[in-house]
Amino acid sequence: MGPFLVGLGLLIALVGGLVWFGVPIGRLPGDIIIRRDNFTLYLPITTCVLVSVVLTVLGLLLRR
Repeated sequence: MGPFLVGLGLLIALVGGLVWFGVPIGRLPGDIIIRRDNFTLYLPITTCVLVSVVLTVLGLLLRR
């Protein structure tokens, strides 16, 4: 459980650092935004795929 928590903390710190330096996480190409008069629909498809890949790789590295 310990290595998992350390890895999770490092991942959160990495994402925080990327946001701090201006990387547009959550506004990637492939994310769908539909805006109407008083309605906004945001579907972060690319962001979800990217987060899934990163978490999968992190999980595989921590499992070994």
